[in-house]
Amino acid sequence: MKLALMLHLLGAVVWIGGMFFAYLALRPAAAELLQPPQRLPLWSATLGRFFRWVWVSIALLLGSGFYMLSVIANAGQVPLYVHAMLFIGVVMSLIFAYVFFSPFPTLQRAVASRDWQQAGVALNQIRMAVAVNLGLGLANIVVATAGAI
Repeated sequence: MKLALMLHLLGAVVWIGGMFFAYLALRPAAAELLQPPQRLPLWSATLGRFFRWVWVSIALLLGSGFYMLSVIANAGQVPLYVHAMLFIGVVMSLIFAYVFFSPFPTLQRAVASRDWQQAGVALNQIRMAVAVNLGLGLANIVVATAGAI
């Protein structure tokens, strides 16, 4: 159970911490300092690298989460906060899948063809989804912490 919890926390830190950094530090700095022909390829490359780690994080979170859920379920009743964490985590994973399979490929294609307007539209869609997922991820930390107390 301790190994599962450690893997779960590592997955959450990588994913939520990465979103926090990207949204609240990199995004404003890139918007302030770089024009679209520099900014949009940066985002395409950065997200491509980060999204590989998000997939690893999702695998760790779901794998360890379902393992811990099975242990808790076998020991008795599953607390409400665990159900809430699972629901939020699944919603976050679905939002990420949408980003990965829809606006992200559009961003990559638009950057490759130097269509900065289309790339900007795609990046804005990703930005909005990341804002939602960051809020959900932070809420999930609150749910986990408050529920475990």
